[in-house]
Amino acid sequence: MRATRLLKILMTLQARRRVSASALAEECEVSVRTIYRDVDALSSAGVPIYADRGSEGGYRLLEGYRTRLNGVSEREAQAMFLSGLPGAADALGLGATLVTAQLKLSTALPESMRSSADRTRTRFHLDAPGWLDRGETPEHLRTVFEAVWHDRLIDIRYRSWKSERRRQVAPLGLVLKAGAWYLIGSVGASVRTYRISRICELALLDEHFERPAAFDLADYWRESTARLEEELHSASAVVRLTPAGIKMLPAFLSPYAQLEMVLGDEDDAGFRVATLPVGSISHACSELLRFGTDVEVIGPPALREHMIKVIDQLGRSYLRP
Repeated sequence: MRATRLLKILMTLQARRRVSASALAEECEVSVRTIYRDVDALSSAGVPIYADRGSEGGYRLLEGYRTRLNGVSEREAQAMFLSGLPGAADALGLGATLVTAQLKLSTALPESMRSSADRTRTRFHLDAPGWLDRGETPEHLRTVFEAVWHDRLIDIRYRSWKSERRRQVAPLGLVLKAGAWYLIGSVGASVRTYRISRICELALLDEHFERPAAFDLADYWRESTARLEEELHSASAVVRLTPAGIKMLPAFLSPYAQLEMVLGDEDDAGFRVATLPVGSISHACSELLRFGTDVEVIGPPALREHMIKVIDQLGRSYLRP
């Protein structure tokens, strides 16, 4: 643990011109006294560290000194691909590794490029989960990650919407979508998607599998999500929207529904008729109820009748003493 901390201090000093003891202590999550001892140890080992006193002081390396300890390890290379997603790196157990890898990359850059990288880091941040969603860290995520990375089979007990089943899966990839983690894996000849939070039990097997040479994770995910969007919007509804309801469309409709929607012209009262892609009758009803009195379902008749029935039940429940 101390060796890792000493390396981190050295990489930090090499990446920056001057760093205070308190800043090093905060980055390494130790006391300032511990930093003093660590700096003494580095100095005793022959590292040319100097201390500048005063309010603008701090530790610095001798001008021109460069360490050769900035080779990137295999695990650090894994983490580098998650550099824009620190939360995802933490979930996979790569948070600390990512910090070390970024330090090594920073020290390898020329001064001009290093300042540009720091400028980007301080001005852009990616927050993957949706609003009011903290994202999830499933129980078996790190084991799945190890299986994906090392091409090892897993045996899982999976809970779908309909039932629980046990399957042996060849894990091909991980996808983080809106704060939720998904495993893409093959079962026999078919490739399937599993939400990792629904894996009840998991065993990492010793047996390895041969990854299909033609499989492309990004292509698979793009095609499968397109199919899912079409399946979830297999029907359409015609609705009449108030001006307030029209303003609600971007907040309440999925991006797919917004793209496929056909919006008519305003009438004299400012109302507009829209044709929306929807799913089942019950799902469409629950989605459209969010608009409150700012939407009226015109068709199909089955959806309108279902809306009337649900609204009547809601009214009765609120009128009960």
